Amino acid sequence: MIGLTGAVLMVGLTGGIGSGKSAMAARLAELGAVVIDADQVAREVVAPGSAGLAEIVATFSERVLDAHGALDRAALGAIVFGDAAARRRLEAITHPRVRARTAELVAAAPPHAIVVNDVPLLVEVGLAPTYHLVVVVQAALATRFARLTRKRGMDRAEAERRIAAQADDARRRAAADVVLSNDGDLTELYAAVDALWRDRLVPYEENLRARRAVRPDPVVLAEPDPDWPQQYARLAARIRHALAPAEPRIDHVGSTAVPGLAARDVIDIQLSVASLEEADGPLAERLADAGFPRLPGQWWDNPRPAGSGWWEKRLHGSADPGRPVHLHLRVAGSPGWRYALVTRDHLRADPDQRAAYLQLKRELVGAAPDSATYGTLKHPWFDEEHLRAEEWAGRTGWQP
Repeated sequence: MIGLTGAVLMVGLTGGIGSGKSAMAARLAELGAVVIDADQVAREVVAPGSAGLAEIVATFSERVLDAHGALDRAALGAIVFGDAAARRRLEAITHPRVRARTAELVAAAPPHAIVVNDVPLLVEVGLAPTYHLVVVVQAALATRFARLTRKRGMDRAEAERRIAAQADDARRRAAADVVLSNDGDLTELYAAVDALWRDRLVPYEENLRARRAVRPDPVVLAEPDPDWPQQYARLAARIRHALAPAEPRIDHVGSTAVPGLAARDVIDIQLSVASLEEADGPLAERLADAGFPRLPGQWWDNPRPAGSGWWEKRLHGSADPGRPVHLHLRVAGSPGWRYALVTRDHLRADPDQRAAYLQLKRELVGAAPDSATYGTLKHPWFDEEHLRAEEWAGRTGWQP
């Protein structure tokens, strides 16, 4: 999906049964999204007369058909439930067809579309990195049980079985860029969806199409967020998917990678490249398609010895207005590449230097009207920190 759709914003929508995902999808469609229902696509590719159904029958026999020649899902489920090999054979038939049909629907979307793929098992099958943004709608278990028994006529035991068969809320939240709670009525849900559409999805699509990165100014320090590493992990998985089959080294660097350190709410990521020519080639467009466009201008790291191109890098940002990112493309093994890793690990290991850096940050915030000035004012401290970090690396045997 990412890497195949150009400037089309791809949003993955998921949630547990009874959470209100379908209501959210319907509201997004009303607002103008192109909604692709994965369950509907899965039924379409095995409809009577389809090649998908013919292959299922050839694999599992005609006992999976009902009296009208349609797929008997209960009969098929009885065969594959508890039989991993049979389930894999079924998935090998259906999954490629679902992907191909989904790609057709995405390609048919109008220019500048926001495509929402409604996928109940998005988390379970590991699809999160294939989207520009993953939205999870959740509701308390008591709310979900009430909806399933009242609106769908399930008894309590069946509702519990259905919920237990899916990922739990913690696993969904780990995959989510956005979590919307839906324990109230539709008015409350619609208000939250409308705000998401207006404040994040529409500007994200505009930024993606324009290859425009978010520039977070003015400088504001946020208190340490224990979710920063998890946010980095989601972003790194998205970058890795966009660059596949290559498997580049990706590292969480900067202040948000140092536990307990207040920081600007910007995730710094280092992507290792073999050369700056590689960074300037097709890789740059693949990153832009994935939501990480190049920031304009020529960029260097500090310190930067006179005449040394080894400190040169390329800098990308994020088109997502809700998640600022600095993506640093540095040549693996170069001084700037090593510098980012050794200073990070030294600050993680040395509480005194971590405290000194935090004090400096707090002093500079009021004096720095913008990001560039803030970075420049930190240079002298980091010139010295670089020497301290390298001395620590030599003493401890640290390796990148």
